[in-house]
Amino acid sequence: MAGHTVPRSSAAESIGSLLESPEIAALVSELDELRWTGRKGYGARTLVAACLVKSIYAIPTWTKVAALIAEHEALRAVCGGTPSQWALYRFTVKLRENAPLLAACLDRVTAALTVELPEVGKDVAIDASDLPAWANGQRFLRKGGPERETFSDPHASWGHRSAVSTRSHGGFYGYRVHLAVCAKSGLPLAWRVRTGRENETLSIEPLLDALAARGFTPETVAMDKAYDLQTVHESCEQRGVVAITPLRKTPEVKRGAHLAPECEHGRWTFAGADFKRKRSKHRCPSGACEPKSTWIKASRLHPLVPRDSRRFTELYRGAQRSSASSAGSRTSTP
Repeated sequence: MAGHTVPRSSAAESIGSLLESPEIAALVSELDELRWTGRKGYGARTLVAACLVKSIYAIPTWTKVAALIAEHEALRAVCGGTPSQWALYRFTVKLRENAPLLAACLDRVTAALTVELPEVGKDVAIDASDLPAWANGQRFLRKGGPERETFSDPHASWGHRSAVSTRSHGGFYGYRVHLAVCAKSGLPLAWRVRTGRENETLSIEPLLDALAARGFTPETVAMDKAYDLQTVHESCEQRGVVAITPLRKTPEVKRGAHLAPECEHGRWTFAGADFKRKRSKHRCPSGACEPKSTWIKASRLHPLVPRDSRRFTELYRGAQRSSASSAGSRTSTP
């Protein structure tokens, strides 16, 4: 009937559907076959369901996950119990020890996505987000005191993060999550976790290679201005991907090296790109010059998708929305 809308499914219903999916069900069966020894606890299905609760609600800690399940009747029913926070923390350790099983499950999920949604992974966005550690990273034990010799999280390091909303820029102690997400759906397709000090541009090649290993063949990859380096563009070009980045004001740009050729008739206009030859075509605005057009080799200064084109704007804006939504739920990964 006109005016009626389909009611949105609840989180509990979504979790139940995910648990019944072939990919998640296979993971539960593989975890059950491990026959972990130790204290009696909850089955793998209940604990995997708790992981899904943490992800869907984007809850940062297992303590809050356990509290939510305990007070939510529908979640208790779909999980099949109320696991304690300690059981959830122990399960996280087990998942890390058996990372190949989780990786295989994710590969099955992405393979199913490519069959159902062929457009997934065609246009991707890559960005890095800070992940502060629950540890004290101060160099000195106290003001004017001796230097700290041991850290509660020795794998973390100091890094720099940009200003976001009301938070100012500055240093942070922890890790950095490097994500490659689908620019249209916002689904994470590949990721890396590194210390806070590692430069984000070092993850471009590993992320693109991880996408290829999972069966994705991106045509474009959108990134922010920090990725506007010739080495990044070359890494993308070698893998058949077009980099979509805003232009940094380098000395070359200030000299106008990024501008199209110019003649007495005016600035030459973009007239298409040859993605196989990796060259863009520019034409005299009046057509009176000889030759009337010229080909320019693709580079960060002259990308195959011009920065002033409508397609560039749509790809970059879509990537910004997808990156923001994925970064908002980064703490939900077990």
